[in-house]
Amino acid sequence: MSSRVDAAGGPAASVVGAALPARRAGSRLRHALARRPVALAASGGLGLLAMLVAGVAAGSVAVPIEQTIAILGHHLLGLDVAQTWTAAQATIVMELRLPRVLTAMTVGLGLAVAGATFQGILRNPLADPYVLGTASGAALGAAIAVLIPVRALVLEFGLIHGLAFLGALGAVVLVYRLSRVSGHGQMTSLLLTGYAVASLLAAGLAMAMYLSGAGLRQIFAYLLGGFDAATWGRLAAAMPLVLGASVLIMLRARSLNGLLLGEEAAAHLGVDVRRERTVLLGLASLATAAAVTVSGLIGFVGLVAPHVVRLVVGPNARLVLPLAAIFGAILMVGADLAARLVGEIPVGVVTAVVGAPFFLVLLRRARTGYEL
Repeated sequence: MSSRVDAAGGPAASVVGAALPARRAGSRLRHALARRPVALAASGGLGLLAMLVAGVAAGSVAVPIEQTIAILGHHLLGLDVAQTWTAAQATIVMELRLPRVLTAMTVGLGLAVAGATFQGILRNPLADPYVLGTASGAALGAAIAVLIPVRALVLEFGLIHGLAFLGALGAVVLVYRLSRVSGHGQMTSLLLTGYAVASLLAAGLAMAMYLSGAGLRQIFAYLLGGFDAATWGRLAAAMPLVLGASVLIMLRARSLNGLLLGEEAAAHLGVDVRRERTVLLGLASLATAAAVTVSGLIGFVGLVAPHVVRLVVGPNARLVLPLAAIFGAILMVGADLAARLVGEIPVGVVTAVVGAPFFLVLLRRARTGYEL
């Protein structure tokens, strides 16, 4: 009888036996990498620096790498180098491409940190920075601004940017108020309220688009996202909000780790569940709102970056948050560079091409028991 069982189960047993060593090897590699966060961060920093140089050098008018580095070193660090570049190249690097690349880095960083935060708070691997209606609120605000016959700039921000920021924050506040989440209540009501409010705001966006007439192209440009309108002034306004909120979230990594275990476990660990959850939701929403104000709606970065980092270092928020910030910045600069090289297509199209397959894989893993 044992021989019949062995014969029947031999192929399956061999597959399982072959898979176990690979799985154990992957787990050992992840633990080894998790014990070297400084090396990982340093590698990520070097990759980010390389992407910055590549993003500034490449474009419709290419600037050689050595001249790009010389221009950056001369203008940013005050290095005394022989001037081998033209005034036009210096203008392209310092006034057009550098603020664009830094804006892409800031937006990618903020969306990645916000995505990791929402996934931890909601304990949902499919959550992204727009799960509470931030994107719908920002899009509706931008669409309403197009309908208003007023054109004014304040610190290089127009009515579209202002109403998009207010719409994003207003949507989150509305969702949180309507959900009436108690200190130890389930987060299901928050998620469902977010979906309901986002649907309502989407209906308002559709009506605004129907009434926009010639302004429809402007609304579509915001919905698809991009950095072609990036300037130093807009970067200076958005960066403190995104970086400030992201740093404050990282300082609360312990609370996020506790919430990832569940509300009761977090309370036993001494975490003030209601306060920390509210603060983390507010900070993540602020980072998201500031990011979409200057970039438009760019999806999947806040979903993909945290999960890629978790596959490498595990779920510890102390490691996930800073490394996701670095990887999100690299991913966004890469997407913007690809969009420019292809022909100035919207960045949101590039991130969707990369992120949609990843999202489908994540859905499949979720159905098979994948957890944060």
